[in-house]
Amino acid sequence: MRKIKSLVCLFLAFSFCFPVFSQTGRIPVRAENGMVATSHYLASEVGKDILAKGGNAIDASVATAFALAVTLPSAGNIGGGGFLLYHGGDGDKTAFNFREKAPMAATRDMFLGPDGKIKDNSNHEGLLSVGVPGTVAGLYKAHQKMGSLAWADLLQPAIELAENGFESTYRMNGFLNWIKEHKDEDLYAATAEAFLKNGEDIYKPGENFKQPDLAKTLKRIQKNGADGFYKGKTAKLMADFMKEHGGLITEEDLAKYEAEEVKPITGTYRGYEIIAMPPPSSGGVAVIEMLNILEGFNLEKYGANSATSLHLLTEAMRRAFSDRALHLGDPNFNPEMPLEKLTSKEYAKDLTESIQLKTASVSDSANFNKVHLQYESPQTTHISIVDKDRNSVSLTYTLEHSYGSKIVVEGAGFLLNNEMGDFNPIPGYTDTNGLIGTNPNLVAPGKRMLSSMSPTIVSRNGKPLLVIGSPGGRAIINIVLQVIVNTLDYKMNIAEAIESPRIHHQWLPDRTRFEDWGFSPDIKKIYEEMGHEIYEGGSSGRAMGIYIDWENHIIYGAADSRSYDGRAVGY
Repeated sequence: MRKIKSLVCLFLAFSFCFPVFSQTGRIPVRAENGMVATSHYLASEVGKDILAKGGNAIDASVATAFALAVTLPSAGNIGGGGFLLYHGGDGDKTAFNFREKAPMAATRDMFLGPDGKIKDNSNHEGLLSVGVPGTVAGLYKAHQKMGSLAWADLLQPAIELAENGFESTYRMNGFLNWIKEHKDEDLYAATAEAFLKNGEDIYKPGENFKQPDLAKTLKRIQKNGADGFYKGKTAKLMADFMKEHGGLITEEDLAKYEAEEVKPITGTYRGYEIIAMPPPSSGGVAVIEMLNILEGFNLEKYGANSATSLHLLTEAMRRAFSDRALHLGDPNFNPEMPLEKLTSKEYAKDLTESIQLKTASVSDSANFNKVHLQYESPQTTHISIVDKDRNSVSLTYTLEHSYGSKIVVEGAGFLLNNEMGDFNPIPGYTDTNGLIGTNPNLVAPGKRMLSSMSPTIVSRNGKPLLVIGSPGGRAIINIVLQVIVNTLDYKMNIAEAIESPRIHHQWLPDRTRFEDWGFSPDIKKIYEEMGHEIYEGGSSGRAMGIYIDWENHIIYGAADSRSYDGRAVGY
């Protein structure tokens, strides 16, 4: 026993002398100089190394995102798109929109057959489902505006990971098995070549997985910036592949793509400022609207995950998701969206007064023929970063489905997205299976599809405090909401706030998804007695968060344990 105590004391002594690089359960990582939280430990290490070399949060986010494009092919990408939100330690705020766009040849009814129905699931499968990628343009634009290290240096870690390889993990097995089954299909031949050993066999967990074609593509981006992707050889490879296999994206589509620097959307909650993405992200508007509603209730009094608290969260979700579906889309095509109204305290007060404390509302079935929410994939990934000056980045990007369209561009080594499935596929038509046909999010040439990605930063007195985001499809919005409420109302540390069990309600269908662990039968019974319908599901999202303790000069990071390879790393 004495020997064991001595070993424990020795371990504790070393813990205070050296950085802690991984979290344990609900204990966050502590650091003084910088923190990176992602869904793959190798990418987190890349970001931390960039910070340690003197790079800022933008530099680290660029390097980390490109590293995830190698190590997390299910969601990390150069063939997709997303949003980057920035809050400087000095109070400066900005955001970058690099959501994908519809090709110029896209039409409102491009997914429909002669019978007016979706043909062959073409909005989710095949090359018609692919939007013009935005990731490279967005990362390059952010770096050109705010980066401090050389662009080429930020690409080098990803290139080395692609060239030298890394250990395959269990997480990839399902996809590898799928590709092996489809490797003889012409559309997926390049995917098999990129992801199977010798184009034939599955990599076993622990085997070294290399991506030489992806490394070559990354080198072109390293040398030529965004032009290394949107012009020249990579663009020609993509356009030629599209033409050969019936896709729409052309070299002109790629050359014309531009990311946008935009003004974040902001709100307040109990004295804190909420900084989030504007449309085509629906997350910022919805999160602020829900927090405005919840501000009218004393959540701390009711307690975390009590039936009453869950009821109030549900009612806020119900109302925000109704507004999301009816009003939001690409602002360049929907200039009159009522954003000021949806995020106002006055509007929230009216919504708050419509909530009964012990009785569930009923989602308005009169609007059911107008709108119903379609499926949105949970396969996205999020990066949270804070540097030594407390500059903070919240970055979410995606391929849409897990591994996107599952189609690799021949000779280029990267997966293409299937984001066109986030548009409303049948104009004016809605059914109980989840199709939606409202105007704000119909397909149009050059239009960006609506997204639920919700990178968010909470600040106090002009200083960033909480950096948060998650994958999770439409549930992303509610995951971010619950982490914020857990932190600010229930005083959980960042790891506890992320690990806490989650619910999800999206207006229609009128039922609440509970994670299938963490909620007691008694709580569920009381919740159902209020009039709510429950169904259970597996893990919801994989949140990555950072909390800044300004008073004690400490940064706390947490990677969601729902993420198989996730890790928060500080120094």
